[in-house]
Amino acid sequence: MPNDDGDPPPPEWQPPPEWQPPPEWAPPVATPPPAAAPPPLPDVTSAPETRADPRTAPLESPAPFGPSPTAVVRLEPTTRRTLVWETRFVMLAFLFPAVVSAVVALAQHINGVGPVTRFPVLLENNPVGNLLIGILAYLPVAATVPLALHLLARTGQPPRALGLVRPTLRLDVGPALGLIGASFGSEIVLILILSPLLNGHPSLVNNTAVGNVPAYYVIYGIAISATTAVAEEVLVNGYLLVRLEQLGWSPQRALILSLILRTSYHVYYGIGFIFTIPFGYFVTRSFQKRRRLTRPIVAHFLFDAILITIAILR
Repeated sequence: MPNDDGDPPPPEWQPPPEWQPPPEWAPPVATPPPAAAPPPLPDVTSAPETRADPRTAPLESPAPFGPSPTAVVRLEPTTRRTLVWETRFVMLAFLFPAVVSAVVALAQHINGVGPVTRFPVLLENNPVGNLLIGILAYLPVAATVPLALHLLARTGQPPRALGLVRPTLRLDVGPALGLIGASFGSEIVLILILSPLLNGHPSLVNNTAVGNVPAYYVIYGIAISATTAVAEEVLVNGYLLVRLEQLGWSPQRALILSLILRTSYHVYYGIGFIFTIPFGYFVTRSFQKRRRLTRPIVAHFLFDAILITIAILR
């Protein structure tokens, strides 16, 4: 703007380029706003964190409107009622096929269809193949054994608690031979008592025929003897007697029931099933007294294996 004399105003003063302004002339630096305070941490001492049990937590539905989950795991407490029904189902699964087969064999014997053979012919003109297939066909007899051992372990009775351990000469084989001797002696007494009846009515006894088989069929006999011994002693002794004891049965009542069940699948012998009672009595009492399941298994195996071997090699 011109001044009063009409002269133009002097130009505005500018500092030279090489001149550095003093520090107080530096433009103010904008300070960032203070950061927001973090949220307070939860008080872990006031209320402990609760986590859902993965065993009981329901599965999420795959769709908002899908069906309700059916694979939820709920461990219910074991009661007397559940033990009763469990015992019935396990024994039914073990006994039903065996008893039905025994009744069928007895009916065939009564009607003269044919003798009961120890080694059935599954493959014609192939004895080695028949041996191998026969062993495989007999294994389902012991199919319930793993289930019974698993159920016992769930209630606190693992195999070691049942005395199902590695056999030893002093604790198992020696006493097993004693059980076998007592059984043979008792059977001889029964034969002497029943000999008049058996001589007059030989058809009352159904002898199990071995047939004309090679000597190496001893392997077959040993295999089925081992399968039978494990199946019967684990289920009728180890499982049944333990469950009956847990249900409050006396040892005498449990012994009688176990003998009845043992003889039920030997009815194909006819009246000869009576001769299976002494052995069943001695091995059952042995387990009740000693709680060593390996001993009756060894005794049962040796008892059957000796008889079958003699029948094959004679």
